[in-house]
Amino acid sequence: MATLSLVIPCYNEAKSLQSLVVRCAEVFRDEHVEVVLVDNGSNDNTPEILASVLPEHTNIRSVRVNQNRGYGHGILAGLRNCPSRYLGWTHADMQTDPVDLLQALKLLPTSENGNHMFIKGQRIGRPLGDVAFTVAMSAFETALFARKFWDINAQPTVFPRAFFETWRDPPDDFSLDLYAYYMAHRSELCIKRFPVRFQKRAYGKSHWNVGWQSKMKFIKKTVDFSLALRRSGQIK
Repeated sequence: MATLSLVIPCYNEAKSLQSLVVRCAEVFRDEHVEVVLVDNGSNDNTPEILASVLPEHTNIRSVRVNQNRGYGHGILAGLRNCPSRYLGWTHADMQTDPVDLLQALKLLPTSENGNHMFIKGQRIGRPLGDVAFTVAMSAFETALFARKFWDINAQPTVFPRAFFETWRDPPDDFSLDLYAYYMAHRSELCIKRFPVRFQKRAYGKSHWNVGWQSKMKFIKKTVDFSLALRRSGQIK
């Protein structure tokens, strides 16, 4: 059985899939890492491409979500199908290289202390406007929870299965990144960050980051969810 399962949600990423699978096969030759591609209710030819390219890769498999209910829902569907000791996720759009996971693995200790680790990338090389957006959101979350939050949506994210099993009613949308980060603080895990190069999309376009109007919707949903988290219980 794999030691770590990396979940990658794919929603209408048909143009990226072959490159993604090839890259994952190059990077994860060790049988202790498996990749789980979640077809998150795609309405393009994602199912056909996965059926075509995956049979030759023993450590890459797929999970199908019939109806898209959000980014977080796809990730959660993948995580619930992974029996590994450690779990994680990253993006399918190749803006974050799957090889970043190897850096995360280096931060995991070989002892049982790994059960108390939460590891997350920290993006470098981003446009100035996106950095300003991150600074503002990080400052808001840090002030709200009185704990350091920075680059909340950076990937990959890696943590022990035992930590995942403590989650209750995690969100189905992009707030899942915040929820996992918040729960790591609340559970008093050792949070480790490492730099990852953020690249341009090779194909397609973002499903949410398409202008300031979409950013404002994202901000409102994040603020509403953050306030709900704050009301639900103090961080220890």
